[in-house]
Amino acid sequence: MKLKMGCKYSLIVPTSIGIRITPENGQPVQSSSRYVMQGTSAESNVASISSYLGLPVKVLTTFVKDSPIAQFLKSDLKSRHMDYEGKEIEQGGPWGYRHQFNIADSGCGSRGPRVHNDRAGEVGRTLNAKDFDLERIFGEDGVQIVHMSGLIAALSPETGTFCLELARAAKTHGTCISFDLNYRASMWAGREQELADIFSEIASIADILVGNEEDFQLCLGIQGPEAGGKDVTAEIASFKEMISRVKETYPNASVFATTLREVISANCHLWGAIMEENGNWHVAEPREINILDRIGGGDGFVGGLLYGILKEWNPEKWLQFGWASGALATTFLTDYAQPADEEQIWSIWEGNARVRR
Repeated sequence: MKLKMGCKYSLIVPTSIGIRITPENGQPVQSSSRYVMQGTSAESNVASISSYLGLPVKVLTTFVKDSPIAQFLKSDLKSRHMDYEGKEIEQGGPWGYRHQFNIADSGCGSRGPRVHNDRAGEVGRTLNAKDFDLERIFGEDGVQIVHMSGLIAALSPETGTFCLELARAAKTHGTCISFDLNYRASMWAGREQELADIFSEIASIADILVGNEEDFQLCLGIQGPEAGGKDVTAEIASFKEMISRVKETYPNASVFATTLREVISANCHLWGAIMEENGNWHVAEPREINILDRIGGGDGFVGGLLYGILKEWNPEKWLQFGWASGALATTFLTDYAQPADEEQIWSIWEGNARVRR
């Protein structure tokens, strides 16, 4: 995998940006009256590692015209050091378009997290390649990596086509393609063949493929270990076998990665990761991490992995930085990490939680 040089942007992410509201003090939704609101999307969560650490990042999205929520989201993206580009869509009255709401209970102790997605009328479902000048973005400005998520590819028939056209344009202009499969049963229901074809084509031209055991099996039909196994350390060999089968089917990619998670409680996980790059295996053995809010940990992992690739580090460090970025994300009340610097993330990898003065 060779990164394109002389680019305006290190990383571009297509996304449907929306709102997340979370009860205060780790309480469940049904018993809460006070919430914290933030801008959110899986793809912007990934991009946050690079944007907070100083790399140029851009978000491709769509907004509801004259919406105060859209104004909030634009300000939020700017505060996260991200450029954005997106069409303004007329709301069309009170029953028209809006930005998605993600209502999240972070869980606590023996009570697991619960997330409710309210996506009716979601404006991000209108994402269309004709609304973006792809020749300018990839040809004139230049992009080193475009990162796509299966959440956007599966959002609607329009967004599936959008992701395909984005991937094709990136391939034409020498931009590396990262694809995190992110399977969601509710989005695939009744559209299995349509989405399998879209995901397979994107995977066939991707340079970086990321997914857990469920993602690879249900999106790409690759046999793997049972989802949610009790002992992830004992299953590392099975995960390696799964990734080897993915590589056989999708040989264009040079990086394959998956996270390993064993849930002890809502606030304590065993966290690990596996990566294969150009025939070389790298493993972060699962070890215990303390959790404030688990949502976004996987996105943090991908964000750290991509940052390491963009910095052209030794591949072993890609996985280590990704593991630590994911662990960092779970210590924030936002569902994305906001690293102060690289040292903060490396300290997590090294197990150094001592005070710094």
